[in-house]
Amino acid sequence: MGGRYNMKRNLFAASIVSFALAAAVNAQGITSSAENGTQSQMKQLAREAHTPEQYGALADYYGQRQKYYLQQATEEKQEWARRSQNIVSIAAKYPRPVDSARYLYEYYAYMASETGALAAKYGQLAVPASPANAK
Repeated sequence: MGGRYNMKRNLFAASIVSFALAAAVNAQGITSSAENGTQSQMKQLAREAHTPEQYGALADYYGQRQKYYLQQATEEKQEWARRSQNIVSIAAKYPRPVDSARYLYEYYAYMASETGALAAKYGQLAVPASPANAK
């Protein structure tokens, strides 16, 4: 019986992550100032980038993604706090609504961290080499 519980829990966790990924991929308003590209186009550009302009476009794209994830994390944190006030019983069935809000908050916070790191990485690569270093 414990195996069935773990399987249901894992299935639920996987569905939350897939829902969050679908929401993130379909999010509107995530555009690069240099290029309006899809996630797959940005991944291809990341593989092929070699100019400061290309790195700048990637830094802009990931910077916008980070802003989106931070906004979503803030909204989910508020929802998590709201749902935390309505916990009736410790023996409530898992997953509780408060759990799903917490999982979404953690997902968006993680993604904000990841995209922030990518934005910083590509931002540094976008800075052209100085003439003194080029010699």
